[in-house]
Amino acid sequence: MKKKDRKENHDLMSNSPNNWKGIFYVNPKDSRIIVPKINPKFGWTLNFGHIYSYVGIIAIILIVVALIIFT
Repeated sequence: MKKKDRKENHDLMSNSPNNWKGIFYVNPKDSRIIVPKINPKFGWTLNFGHIYSYVGIIAIILIVVALIIFT
């Protein structure tokens, strides 16, 4: 797949209201972990259909807890 086609496909997926559950983006078919919000002016969000999003959140929580406990 060409780079331009892939970008257009990703834009279609992230703009589809079917992939948004409230403020959360959930699309297991989308290979991206970090995706732009529906309105790109509001920044980026995680793709909660991707397992690495949960791994990242758990890692951040564990780091914060470890810093609180061990400092």
